Amino acid sequence: MIRCAALLCAALLALAACSEQPAGQPLVRARLDGSEPETKPTPTPTPSIAADSACRKVTFEQVPLTHCIADPARHRIATANLGADRQPFASLSAYAVSVDPARVAFAMNAGMYGDDLRPIGYYVENGERLKELNRGAGEGNFYMKPNGVFFGTGGNWRVLGSNTFFQTVGERPDFGTQSGPMLVVDGKLHPEFQDNGPSRAIRNGVGVSADGRAHFVISDAPISFGQLARYFRDVVKVRNALYLDGQVSSLWDPASKRLDKGRVGPIIVVTKREGADG
Repeated sequence: MIRCAALLCAALLALAACSEQPAGQPLVRARLDGSEPETKPTPTPTPSIAADSACRKVTFEQVPLTHCIADPARHRIATANLGADRQPFASLSAYAVSVDPARVAFAMNAGMYGDDLRPIGYYVENGERLKELNRGAGEGNFYMKPNGVFFGTGGNWRVLGSNTFFQTVGERPDFGTQSGPMLVVDGKLHPEFQDNGPSRAIRNGVGVSADGRAHFVISDAPISFGQLARYFRDVVKVRNALYLDGQVSSLWDPASKRLDKGRVGPIIVVTKREGADG
């Protein structure tokens, strides 16, 4: 019996040596019942974000997103539309060469605009109102009521529905941009959104959390209105969030060297406060 066991072990060792995988090839293990093993796809590495970036990669309902945060203690927010020649920048790359990138935390498209790349709704830049509040009716996302305004002065930032803004805000802010529709209104999703409607696009939006931080989210794959709105409501937990745009949605993140191409109108710029890191 001992001799038979020894012969069996030798045979098994010889078989293992013959079936050894060539160098550099994946190891395949057969199941004891003879069935084929399940194969798992090799995950694609997610592009890294620099440690000093204000943005991070997240996934929500299987859609990849980039979530950037502006903190009043570290950042300031402004809007930009026209260059020194009084013409629209038209792209984030054109804006990028006009400023010191070391002072920019990130920048993003700032809402709806016309064929001339100028805003179609309320717009304030450096304390100067360049466009009045648009409360009219029309076709398209901007006119899907309620629409809203993202605005602020110093480190106090807010998102409000356009009617609420009109009724309650008396002093002109340092910056402001109107877009639409609202994604989240007083803690609830926009009433016209489906849970996961058929319209999918690269989209972005903004909301301000209870701690005063502004959250900018851009999808890195097509996303529905409902999904984007739920991320703001359920994950970011903001009471109000504003849709900025779709298809043209773009982000400039100098820290990670991300600079999206595309045609944009007004731009939201988040800059670093003097003496603040990141």
